[in-house]
Amino acid sequence: MEVILAKSAGFCFGVDRAVKSVYDNIDDKPLYTYGPIIHNLQVVEELEDKGVKVINDIEELPNLPKGKVIIRSHGVEEKIYNYIRDNGFSIIDATCPYVKKIHRIVNDYSKEGDTIIIIGDPSHPEVIGIKGWSSSKAIIIESIEDAKKLQLPIDEHICIVAQTTLNYLKFQEIIEIFLDKGYHVDIKDTICRATRDRQEEAIQLSGKVDKMIVIGGKHSSNTRKLYQLCKNQCDNTYHIETIEDLELLVFSKNEIIGITAGASTPKNIIQEVITHVRSTE
Repeated sequence: MEVILAKSAGFCFGVDRAVKSVYDNIDDKPLYTYGPIIHNLQVVEELEDKGVKVINDIEELPNLPKGKVIIRSHGVEEKIYNYIRDNGFSIIDATCPYVKKIHRIVNDYSKEGDTIIIIGDPSHPEVIGIKGWSSSKAIIIESIEDAKKLQLPIDEHICIVAQTTLNYLKFQEIIEIFLDKGYHVDIKDTICRATRDRQEEAIQLSGKVDKMIVIGGKHSSNTRKLYQLCKNQCDNTYHIETIEDLELLVFSKNEIIGITAGASTPKNIIQEVITHVRSTE
């Protein structure tokens, strides 16, 4: 059996930075994260065991002991910062720098009166946060069909940004629709380079293996995208969170197994999966 691990598998820069910010402040209680610090249940549970509380709703704040609130890598709306401070909490901002850049773009262009188009998942925290930095009209486009249906005045100035984990091919296809309609658009390619590299590597790897394993949280947007891209290349693609999800899978000694992982997957979980796969040979 040959097991091939994608070089880009595991924590991205932004996630690693956010998790590190929690551990750097772990002894300073009370300590909170606004939403789960990453989309990985095992990491979140470990931090909870160490006394780090997850705030799932901003309305919880007035009833909590004052302390530090860590903003996760996905970022939040501008008004959330003000609400946290107004309630007497201090902020540790672990928003990914690439996401912060999108916030600045949206804020600047919206102040000029541009319509902001955000290409991404409207229910994802990152996209919700991005929209919250616009002071003008902001529209979220999730699909090619959404882009085709959208009708705006032809002379309207438009600034287009993308969720950092968006599939680059999808981004290009949607951009083409706006250009074909003749809109005046400023296009900002805000897809994270690490995300693009991870996706491209996953496509290449899954196209030459017998089985492909994608490790990551079930609620992780970038992991779900990786899974779909790999599934398009390899029918025997499996999305798992931990080795327990592999119990019913059978591997043979003649197979080539590919493994990649989402940006919120710790190294120890990846290594456990590799060890388990090799042990079943």
